[in-house]
Amino acid sequence: MAAAVGCGGPALALDPNAGVTRDSGPFDLFKFGFSAYKKGRKEEAVEAYKYAAEKGHPGARWALANMYAYGDGVVENDYEAFKIYDDIARQGVEPGSEDTGYFVNALLSLATYYQKGIPGSPVKANLGAARQLYFQAASAFGVPEAQYRLGRMILEGEGGANDIQQAKKWLNRARVSGHPAASAVLGNVVFEEGQVVRGLAFMTTALERAAPSDKPWIQALQERAFSLAGEADRRTAVALAQDMLAKGIN
Repeated sequence: MAAAVGCGGPALALDPNAGVTRDSGPFDLFKFGFSAYKKGRKEEAVEAYKYAAEKGHPGARWALANMYAYGDGVVENDYEAFKIYDDIARQGVEPGSEDTGYFVNALLSLATYYQKGIPGSPVKANLGAARQLYFQAASAFGVPEAQYRLGRMILEGEGGANDIQQAKKWLNRARVSGHPAASAVLGNVVFEEGQVVRGLAFMTTALERAAPSDKPWIQALQERAFSLAGEADRRTAVALAQDMLAKGIN
């Protein structure tokens, strides 16, 4: 699926005085777009990114897709963003390439879209596709966020079979890499399996390190577990969590 990055409508002048026009090279156009964006001139940034994207600059395509996805300087358009992310993903990336970050971001963005679909577009929810994309980013590139999301999908049996051991494997890989949400989910799983102290400790360290948006649901998991645990296990788990936090252990 090719990305639709054409520059319809009246063109802006870009900056001929700086030697940047629509005929400039992709890197110069990308640099100009990045500079314009940082200065708040987002209309110029969009135009420059479009020209650079047409000429194959991966960073420009990625930046343009993000602007569509978040309605940043343009009207929000998830389907337009999806098409560009899809184009980046289909073109792939060479091992060790400096473009790896753009490629991996595209995989994660596509997986997120496939989990829910895009209303009013041809993109329907496809949990199998989402799970496969997360697996690719998790296994080939070791991305903690992908490992976490893959682990949760496997745990819930979304897009494929439910497999507790595989879910724990991916959640633990994300946890070891410093992903608090993965630590919380894994902690809840092992708590339910009977590893009370370990589970409580994981959830406690996760709550301490979590982003503000994740704290409410992690706190709910932790408080439920604490209410079910015995006093001795609670005390041991708190001490273990404090030791893990002090030593920087995830």
